[in-house]
Amino acid sequence: MNIKVDSRKVVEGDTFLALTTYNDGHKYIIDAINNGAKKIIASKGAYNVETILVPDTKDYLINHLKNNYYNQIKDLKLIGITGTNGKTTTSYLLWQALNKLGHKCAYIGTIGFYIEEKVKDLPNTTPEIIDIYEMLIECTEQNCEYVVMEVSSHALSQRRVDGLLFDYCLFTNLTEDHLDYHKNMENYALAKQKLFNMLKDKGKGIINIDDKYYNYFFKDNFISYGFKDSNLQILNYDINFKNNFTLSINGKKYDFESNLLGTYNIYNMTAVISILNDLKVDIEIIRYLVSTLKSPTGRMEIIEYNTNKIIVDYAHTPDAVENIINATKEFSKGNIIVVLGCGGNRDKNKRPIMARIATSLTDWAIFTSDNPRDEDPTEIINDMIDNLDFYNYEIETNREKAIIKGIQKLDKNDILLVLGKGHETYQIIKDERIHFDDKEKILEFIRR
Repeated sequence: MNIKVDSRKVVEGDTFLALTTYNDGHKYIIDAINNGAKKIIASKGAYNVETILVPDTKDYLINHLKNNYYNQIKDLKLIGITGTNGKTTTSYLLWQALNKLGHKCAYIGTIGFYIEEKVKDLPNTTPEIIDIYEMLIECTEQNCEYVVMEVSSHALSQRRVDGLLFDYCLFTNLTEDHLDYHKNMENYALAKQKLFNMLKDKGKGIINIDDKYYNYFFKDNFISYGFKDSNLQILNYDINFKNNFTLSINGKKYDFESNLLGTYNIYNMTAVISILNDLKVDIEIIRYLVSTLKSPTGRMEIIEYNTNKIIVDYAHTPDAVENIINATKEFSKGNIIVVLGCGGNRDKNKRPIMARIATSLTDWAIFTSDNPRDEDPTEIINDMIDNLDFYNYEIETNREKAIIKGIQKLDKNDILLVLGKGHETYQIIKDERIHFDDKEKILEFIRR
């Protein structure tokens, strides 16, 4: 594919297209020409190589890709998963399940691009449309049958999946996040709703009916799941270092056992079961599969330490933080300590909410840095503790020191939650990505 939207990737003979989605690509046209671009597609300007001026470069790119490459990927069965929380875990579980069933499946999302194993990391949960096409073409060349893709609200707003058609679209939930971008919850819901307009004629929507925004997504022919009356209804559950739960599937009861802890993981697993059941996989095979599936890296990842447990998780929204703390309470035998921060240059409204959840639901909270970007970590924490009614917390802006303090506070049978970064192996400070891995820091301290 010799059309590029990143000037740094341009090689001799390429065409460079100047996207204006989130960073004006026209600023990089000269760089692209210097790197060897022989043709420019832009919406303004005059250049010393062949130039095509178009009203909207994103429209041009979507149509170019569809006209020239869609035929190569049209036989792939695409499964798009959207929602505030649960996208990564649900996608990763489904990726495992389909591969275990012999249906070669790829995964595109937060933790990277996987076929049989990880192919590469990705810059965004849902990459730009041209990168998605390149990955889908690779999936076809590798004889994949399915591709499970996380589809973010930013991607839907910025048309990064326009032109693709999905066999299944799944909605997990909608809770406060990204309001710095979407401004309000209705805009956020409407952005995610766009995915369901991309279903194939015989495609199926799968909806968490317990979510208060489900009406934005639900249609009569869709499949529903949740604790409320639904096609796959969660009847009861028991959590004690395993999740045992019972589903009513179209009126018949079935028991399941999973290694993934927490009520929210019952939702994630039920979403996966919804698709497998619709694919007519035998229910006894599904029951066995569920017992073998593992969570992705950095999603409630448990490290044993003496009589204690240290849990690393990506939870970085109020709902996700509340969910993992409540899940931990269901099997905790001692105190719960949490290390938590909030990202810089992101929704400020959720900062005090997350601090209130952390202090009201745990025994001790340590507030620290988490990808401060262009903000001062101290100011971010000040936003978190503004008008906080609880005093069971301390502040340590250095994330490594905060984690060590958390470990040192552990007494018999206590649990430490290290939240916010999960699988991430970096801290974003100003415009730099500095290597930092929560799990790595924990294991280094334990070894010492």
